Amino acid sequence: MKQNMQPSEEHLLSLKVMRLTRPTLSSPNPVTCDGKDLLGNLLNEALQKEANAVQGAETLATGQFLLLPQSPVNIYLGETFSSLISVYSESGQPVNNISLKVDLQTSSQRLPLSSNPPLAEMNSDENINVVIHHEVKEIGTHILVCEVTYNNTMGLQTSFRKFFKIQVLKPLDVKTKFYNAENDDVYLEAQVQNITSGPICLEKIALDASNLFNVTSLNFVPGSSGEESVFGRTTILQPNTTCQFLYCLTPDPKLSSDLKMLSGATNIGKLDIVWRSNLGERGRLQTSQLQRMGPNYGDARLTLVELPNFVVLEEPFTFRCKLTNNCDRTLDLVVSLDESEGLTWCGISGRKMESLPPHSHMDMEFKAIPLQPGLKSISGIRLVDASLKRTYNYDDIGQVFVVI
Repeated sequence: MKQNMQPSEEHLLSLKVMRLTRPTLSSPNPVTCDGKDLLGNLLNEALQKEANAVQGAETLATGQFLLLPQSPVNIYLGETFSSLISVYSESGQPVNNISLKVDLQTSSQRLPLSSNPPLAEMNSDENINVVIHHEVKEIGTHILVCEVTYNNTMGLQTSFRKFFKIQVLKPLDVKTKFYNAENDDVYLEAQVQNITSGPICLEKIALDASNLFNVTSLNFVPGSSGEESVFGRTTILQPNTTCQFLYCLTPDPKLSSDLKMLSGATNIGKLDIVWRSNLGERGRLQTSQLQRMGPNYGDARLTLVELPNFVVLEEPFTFRCKLTNNCDRTLDLVVSLDESEGLTWCGISGRKMESLPPHSHMDMEFKAIPLQPGLKSISGIRLVDASLKRTYNYDDIGQVFVVI
């Protein structure tokens, strides 16, 4: 912590503020060489004699001694800031009615951290020690304000303040991508990057979904006992490395029946991340509300209901679709079938369909013949609105694999 201001006059009491941090492991710098090199085993023997090297694992850069902090330690968002604040008397004169007040000033608010009841008297070489703990929830500059109030030897109330600057850094960089599936599911890809100066262990990555969706984590090995993570027993991120997580969000059944409400469901939820650094120091970070771009279903939505995975070359196959009217008027549509690569349609193109009332749906069945082997896409379905002369095109609604 950096002190911003000193008291302008001498006081009977002094104040010290000390950051409480855990030590780190002192690790050797492994510099080795091959025994056939000019230096022979000289570097290897020197490494084995290092006092802080672990015997038998000298080249792993794992230390066996604890090292106290040699410089100010960074504070990261989500970590718990701990500090020892000490008020002591070195004047040799008794001081009465001593009180200590500690506040934390951020860019948006001022938080009271400690306010002890007044101490009746303090003699020489006595002190008041206060330990504070605060989970940091904002990035940027924080000011620790320590105010000491007391009565001097003449009975007059005197006070002084000290200000300490604390810089809070961002520990993780989280990037998200959304994918809207045809069946109304939403897939969330979260990329978590460690931007701290040391390795961290991700203890928990969970998606707290909104009440409009049910979330399923796809970060576990299917069928594994105890839900084994795809990353192994522990997920360790070295500095500047990234790990990807995937989640599937299924709309609530009540939401799926209302496409207008489903299209407006843009709030996905929040990512809750818990990690540990150094010697098990815990940090917790929660993202802001994640937003996706709502899908545009249009007036007429055609979705695939049933389609075989494999079909035989030059043998007809059928598939079913569901047509939904999303608008507030009745749709009078004409079905037109255009030829697509490797497929030909069995049916009448240009036939008029039954009228579809507002916010209702109907099933449609199509038949096609594959003319080429391989993976083929279902395309070429056109629906023409007779009243507005508007055409709705549906391409790549599904794929089939044509076998001989």
